[in-house]
Amino acid sequence: MRTGPATIPEIIAAQLARSFRDGEVGFTGLVTGEAATLYGTTIPLAGMLLAKRMHAPDLTVLLAGWSHNPDLATLDVVPDSEFDAVLRDLPCDAQAVTYPGPFSFKRGHISFGFSSGAQVDRTGSLNSVCIGAYRKPKVRLVGPILQPEHMTIFGREYIMMPHHTRRSFVEKVDYVSGVGYPGGLAGRAALGLRHGGPEWIVTPHCIFDFDKEAGRARLKSVHHAEARATLQDDTGFPLDGVDTAPVTPGPTDEELRLLRGVVDPKGILLGRT
Repeated sequence: MRTGPATIPEIIAAQLARSFRDGEVGFTGLVTGEAATLYGTTIPLAGMLLAKRMHAPDLTVLLAGWSHNPDLATLDVVPDSEFDAVLRDLPCDAQAVTYPGPFSFKRGHISFGFSSGAQVDRTGSLNSVCIGAYRKPKVRLVGPILQPEHMTIFGREYIMMPHHTRRSFVEKVDYVSGVGYPGGLAGRAALGLRHGGPEWIVTPHCIFDFDKEAGRARLKSVHHAEARATLQDDTGFPLDGVDTAPVTPGPTDEELRLLRGVVDPKGILLGRT
């Protein structure tokens, strides 16, 4: 089993786990790119599996929309796609054999999910469509990839950002592929959205939560004290409490033992170091 102080992915996984409740259903997909996969897929999976071991045995892990409670401790490699043979053959409680047939998730089916994007703004709105003007973009991105559903019909959404830079944390996204709190809860209601919305933004440096009435991200904690020196410079909107936000609590000894010895014994989800 790996030894040494908790890593940033382990700290984040423990924080996520503590926010999940027994009986909930958590949804995440498979994304591409090493950093994006870590933050968008494997840290969330580790957090859900830790919660099942600690306090939420009846939490359901829904991976890629069709694999229910897969046995991820048997993985030797993270699957390349949502329909990879590695995932198909992974032991699990059940498989939704018609997925990706007619989209069947309805409001209230999924308790929480995970999203990422090229940009996120202070309202929690996401952009994974384009950088620059839509009709003549500087960069055309992957597309909305279920973000409209994640941010409106799921109970809450954890935005997982693998990079924390001024390019990714902007005052206003160039295109809204997943809607946050523009105008706060009243603004969402005016759009006909009275359910769901972002809960946290998680980065390698910190966690944001939201003043949902005001429609504004606020600094919840920083993962290490050294991040305070550059956090505002790395964020494209004003931050309050950079010097006073608490340090993100690390995993307990028991949480760390479970993460390293049971949830991720091969270091596939959270890394080997």
